[in-house]
Parts: sequence; C-alpha cells; structure tokens
Amino acid sequence: MKQVGIPHGLFYYYYYPLWKTFFTDLGANVISSSTSNRLTLDQGIKLAVDETCLPIKIYFGHVQELCQQHLDYIFIPRLVSVEPKSYICPKFMGIPDMIRAAFDNLPLLIDITIDVSKSDRSLKRDIMRVGSLFTKDNSRIKQAYTHACQENRFCHLLAREGYTLAEAISLWEGQQVQNPASGDLNIGVLGHGYSLYDSYISLNLIERLRKMGCNVFLPESLDTGCIEQQAATVPKRVFWTLGRKMVGSALYMDKRPDIDGIIYLA
Repeated sequence: MKQVGIPHGLFYYYYYPLWKTFFTDLGANVISSSTSNRLTLDQGIKLAVDETCLPIKIYFGHVQELCQQHLDYIFIPRLVSVEPKSYICPKFMGIPDMIRAAFDNLPLLIDITIDVSKSDRSLKRDIMRVGSLFTKDNSRIKQAYTHACQENRFCHLLAREGYTLAEAISLWEGQQVQNPASGDLNIGVLGHGYSLYDSYISLNLIERLRKMGCNVFLPESLDTGCIEQQAATVPKRVFWTLGRKMVGSALYMDKRPDIDGIIYLA
C-alpha cells in the first residue's frame, strides 16, 4: 500500500476530506502531519525564505515533519484558482517549487495544478494523471473523485452548523466534538481559514471567545448567496477568492442586528 502525506496547513482545512477520500479510495494510506505547534514554526522558519508569510512558514514545518515518515508521496498542489474568474494568493502557485528547493530528503511530490479560472478541463486531466499513480482503472479514478467531492461537501455542511472547519474535519473522521455552547454575545470572526482554524496561528481565538460566553459566527456558517451578494456591492470586484469571501462576510455580518461585533484575524 502506497503512503501519501498531506501537510496540515494552508488549504488543508478547506479540502482535506476531498483529497483523503480520493487517495484512500484508490488504495493509498493517507498520513497527515500533526496540528501546528512551536516546533512546526521553528522548522518552517529555518527552511522558508524570509519573505514568505507566517502560514507558508508553518506549512514548510509540516512538510518537514512528513519527511520523517516513510512516505511514497507528499501531496502539495499548485493552487491557482478554485472557482471561475477568481484566484488564490500568487505565493501558493510556487509552493511546490519552493518546497523542492528547500528540502534534500523529500519524497516524490504530487503537485497537481488546480486552476479552474476559465475551465475545469485541465483539472480533470490532472486528476486522471494523479489517479494513474495508484491504478490504471479510469472508471475507479472517476468514481473516487466523485466520492471525494461528495465527502468534502458533507464536511462543509457540518461547518454550516456552527463548527469550525477543523472541528468539521474531526467530526467527519468520526471523532467526538463538543457542540459550540450558547452564549449571550454574538461575535463574527473573520480571517483566512489557514490562519483562523489553525489554533496555533490564531492563538486559539475561537475557543477563547467561546469560553468567554460568545456565540461565534464564522464565514462557513453563513449563506454563500448572501456573502456573494454583499461582496458584489463594492465598486470593483474582488478577484481573490478568500478576500471576496471576507469582504462579503463582513458586510453581511454588519447588516445583521443579531451580531454584536466583528473580529478580523489578519
């Protein structure tokens, strides 16, 4: 059985159920790095160039942890666009190249390019190419990807119930997660998921607020149609996927009388 490592950082919180399901359905064993901690950061700082942001440095630390495992592959996608006419931070495009340049003991990388800004045809071709590393059965690859997308949607439905994406992943994996307690103060919390849902980067902000008696409202718990509607009110379209989500969420929360305040984690 082939071993595939997935770093516990960046878009892990948005797409881990998808890729774990895909590789598992093709017969691989998926291993993720542990949650972020001081060692993750220290290792990432040593390996990444100074100009990279903190989440990318953390990501390098996760890759370093996986390099200590006996893996056949590490999955590091080249993220360009995850929706039509919108894009991800340009630094994400170069992560596979930066990782190759920084590590000497690196297993083979699966660096599929994800760019659906204009069409998903190239993504579908790459899905088949990656799947062929594990099986020559094209039908099985297509079924695995269809199932993976279904599992990822289910995980996001859990987040609509008020769980963080990290908590939704834990629930999806069969772990017990305590229901968010009901409080007296309603606080909207915004931020990029790779910072907001990483308890080390965010200093466990969401759990701290809950312990203080706050009901926490997150972008994933809001109606996506309302978010897009509010984001469309700004004079110029925000073409960064996560940036538009934050702008739309902030405007939508601001108009809701039941939300008492908003915190943005930079």
